[in-house]
Formats: sequence, C-alpha cells, structure tokens
Amino acid sequence: MGKLYVAEYAQSDWATATEPPLAEQTVTFAASVQCSNAFHASTRLVRIHTDTICSIKFSDDPTALTSHKRLAANQTEYFGVQGGYKVAAINNT
Repeated sequence: MGKLYVAEYAQSDWATATEPPLAEQTVTFAASVQCSNAFHASTRLVRIHTDTICSIKFSDDPTALTSHKRLAANQTEYFGVQGGYKVAAINNT
C-alpha cells in the first residue's frame, strides 16, 4: 500500500504558499483507486507527496488510471487546483 500526503493552500503559487496549510490529509491506496476528501473551497494549490509509485488524477469525481499522471516513489509536486476538487491515486510501476 502507498500513501499520498496532501497539503492544501489558498495561494496559487508554491513560492508564495504560506504555512500552515488550509488542510492536510493522507490517502492510502493500492491496486484499487482511492480518493481524497474534497479540497477546501479556498484551495488553489496542493502539495502532493507520495511514498510509492502511483498515478493521480484531479477532478470533482476523479478515477485514476495507470495511464494518468505518474509520480515516482518519494516524489513531491505542487499542482494548481480548484476548491472542491479531489485527487485519486492508484499504484503504478
């Protein structure tokens, strides 16, 4: 099983994102898709860290497939999002 660590920020640029984040959550995923809770209405930027190779997808009702955006194990990325969106994750190779 892998874990996706999600931190939400109101700022839209990672260089200006201030701590503490609006919200934080952890999504545990495996060979089946798992989805986060909906992001805070004010969220414009998320910091995603994964401890396992995975694919992710953002939307209001996402289903991640292994053909979607792939992250390497121990990778951290920032993504611009809309409030109310969720992120889904699934194991990948």
